[in-house]
This record gives sequence, C-alpha cells and structure tokens, in this order.
Amino acid sequence: MRIMGSVGIIGTGAYLPEKVLTNADLEKMVDTSDEWIVSRTGIRERRIAADDQASSDLAVEAGRRALESAGIRAKDLDLIIVATVTPDMSFPATACLVQDQLGADRAATFDLSAACTGFLYGLSVATQFISNGMYRHALVIGVDCLSKITDFTDRNTCVLFGDGAGAAVLGPVDEGKGFLSFELGGDGSGGHLLKQPAGGSRIPASAQSVEDRLHFISMNGREVFKFAVRVLGSSAEEALRKAGMTKEDVDFLIPHQANTRIIDTAVQRLGLSPDKVVINLDRYGNMSSASIPVALDEAARRGSIKPDDTLVLVGFGGGMTWGAAVLKWIMETK
Repeated sequence: MRIMGSVGIIGTGAYLPEKVLTNADLEKMVDTSDEWIVSRTGIRERRIAADDQASSDLAVEAGRRALESAGIRAKDLDLIIVATVTPDMSFPATACLVQDQLGADRAATFDLSAACTGFLYGLSVATQFISNGMYRHALVIGVDCLSKITDFTDRNTCVLFGDGAGAAVLGPVDEGKGFLSFELGGDGSGGHLLKQPAGGSRIPASAQSVEDRLHFISMNGREVFKFAVRVLGSSAEEALRKAGMTKEDVDFLIPHQANTRIIDTAVQRLGLSPDKVVINLDRYGNMSSASIPVALDEAARRGSIKPDDTLVLVGFGGGMTWGAAVLKWIMETK
C-alpha cells in the first residue's frame, strides 16, 4: 500500500509488567539452561503480568503514555485499535475496555488479530482512516499477555514469550513525512504451525480441552523459523521498493523481537550495520504484537532516532502473517 495522505506517528508509549522471569528462574521449572536459551534465542529474561493484570490493563498504561507523548487528550481520539491475541475475553473487544478506562468517549474501537504482526496491521488500518479524512487522531496499541497462554512445562515454548504493551498515536503530518509505504501479507496454509488450539468455536472450552492442555500456545518451531527467515527480509525490501527507497536509505530497522538468529539473517540480507538495528529481545523475549511498538518507544525516548530518520518496521506472526512499514520519523526526543 502506497500512502496517499501524510500520516505519521506523533506519540509513543509502552508499559512492561514489574515481574521479571529470568533464564535462571526457568532452569528451576523445566529442563533447560541459560546457555541453551541465549545461544538459540538471545533471550535472557522476560516480563510477566501479575495474576490480576489483563491485556487491557497493560494497554491502558501504554496508551496513556503515548497520549502524553503526543500532547493530546483521550477525548481527541477518533479511533482506538488494539492488536492482540490475548484479549481480556472473547467480547467485548479489549479496545472497548481501553476506551472506557482512558475516557476516550468519542473514539470508535475494535480489536485486530494478526498475531505478532498485529501492530503493523493496525498501523496500516489507522493510516488509511486518517489519510482519507475520516478521522484525525488514532491510537494503535499492540499488547499481549502471552504468559497467560504459555505452557510452563513445555521447554520449547516457555523460554520464548513475555508480556507487554506498546502504543502509538497517529495523526496528520507534513507532506513527505510519516508513513511512506506498507507491505502486508498472509499465508493461511501455515495456520497450523503456530496456534492456540482450543477456546474458540472449533474446540470450545471444556474439561477435556483443559486436561489435554489445548489452551496453551502450540508451535512448530522449526517451520516457523524457516518461514520467518524467508519473509522478514523480503517484506522489508518490498516496502522499501514501494516507498521508492533502497536499503542504503535505512537509518534504523525495528524488527519483531522473536529470535536473534532470525533478526541477524534479515540484517545480513539488507546489508545493514548492527548499530542500525533496534533490539531489546534479551530483556523482554517475544511479546507478540507488543514487541515492535515497545522497541520503537524505547528508541525514541533514549534519542536514538531523530527527525527525518528513515525507519523500517518489520514483523511476522501466526496466521501466518507478515508486514513491513517505511516511515520518516518526525518526533523530537522528549
């Protein structure tokens, strides 16, 4: 998708739960080791939501911080999109709960499900609403409490995931700034590779589904890895092509934080210097739809990215889905 109007990110925010789960903690829970986890994933610790915290709680805090960063009130929002695979409940949408807590009573609200690519999908949808003049300000939040659906007896998955929320406020910006292109895609034939089998209409919740542990994340790690390596670099390249740019124009790459080996492969394909890649995987693990916006917020707040820098956001997720966005940054460090 080529952007017709000028729409950009005018504020960012993030929230991470207080509890830290280290690799040393996991060594006491399953047959694994810090060396094994770090060498294969790059993860050293991750954040875990409290028992009484749901996705909406994390999302509200990230949203408040993004609104403060943007300098606008919740009542100025026209749209709230929450990208998540761990909603508080099947319905109402988590976005409705967030709207109420923020006091954004003018905003239209809905959830979006594209797994780890959800934040990028949400950005593309919000951009179109603003670009065509229907809305002026949108809040896009990527949030997941993956610990709530992780089987902590399965060493192949429990070492990977963490909880968090990241948010961005979108609005009109000067011509030539903001989002320049999006590249989105999906391959439903790979849907079985990464899923939560039970809890929907295919396998409703029952005593049997709980006993069979079907409400936890199920993943074919080898096949997901191969898929990710293939699409992460190619989708970034296609988004750059749509924006009329090349890899030489990229100032920063902000990838989905799933695995350092996957990220390294994409960086090599794009020929980027490691200092142009934003990585926080070691501290947070894979936070699904929250990983890109949290990394973006951290880079913005520490002043790494400057106005007029060209950013590429790129990710992949269950579905299978993938996406990339190219944008000219406009925000000053606050």
